[in-house]
Amino acid sequence: MSGTVDAGRRHDGEVGGGGTGGAGGGRPFGGGGRGDASGDDVEALLRARLRLADERIETPPGLWDRIRPAGNEQGPEARSPRRWPSAAVLPRRRPYAIACAMAAAVAAVALGVWWLVRPGDVTPQPAGPPATVKITVYNSERACRTGRSLECALRLAKDPYAAYAARDNSAGRVWHGDGLAARCVVTDGQMVRDEAGITSTRWYLVTTGQGARGWLPGVRTRNTHEVPVCPEGVK
Repeated sequence: MSGTVDAGRRHDGEVGGGGTGGAGGGRPFGGGGRGDASGDDVEALLRARLRLADERIETPPGLWDRIRPAGNEQGPEARSPRRWPSAAVLPRRRPYAIACAMAAAVAAVALGVWWLVRPGDVTPQPAGPPATVKITVYNSERACRTGRSLECALRLAKDPYAAYAARDNSAGRVWHGDGLAARCVVTDGQMVRDEAGITSTRWYLVTTGQGARGWLPGVRTRNTHEVPVCPEGVK
C-alpha cells in the first residue's frame, strides 16, 4: 500500500523543548532536561505516534476492485462470517425440506393403512380331486341283485366309444348296489341295451371304493343326480 506516515521528528535529547542530556551527548526520547525519562512516558508517546500514523493511512484508489473476486458485488465490509448459512440461502432449501416431510407423512399413512388391511397368512391349498357325484350300480336281473358271483358281475369299460363286450375293453368289475364316485358323463358313447331292453348312450367315468377307474354304461345305474359333462379328451 502507498501512504504517508508521519512518525515525527527524531529526538536527540529534545522532546518538545530544549534540554541537555548526560555525558552521552543526549538520550533518545529524553525530555524536560531529564536524562532518565520513565518507561511509561516513552510507551505513551509511542502509542500516540502509532495511532496518529494509523489514522493518516489512506486506501489507494481502486484497491478493492483489484482484489475483489469476479462476480462478487459486495465489498469486504459487506461480508459476513461464513459460520452459518446466510438467510438468503434458507428460503431456497425450505421447499425441498417441506416436500421431503410430506413424502414421509404419505409413506407413514400408507404403511398404516396396509398394516390395518393386510391379508392374513395365506397357505396355498393343494389342488384336490375334482368334485364327484355318488351313483349306485343297478342290475336289471333280479337274480343278480344279491351275492357277488362272477356271473352277476358288471363290467367297467376302458373306452366308452369302443365295443362294450370287447375282450380288451375291461377296466374292472362292479355289482348291484355298489356305490361309485362319478366324475363326469359323456352322452354320445356306444349304445348299450340291458336285459330289460333299456338302451342308453350315456357313460359315466367312475371310481370304485377299491380305486378301480373306468366307464359305467348308463343302463347300469338309475342315477337321479346331475353329473357334469366330461371335457373333451378326458379318458
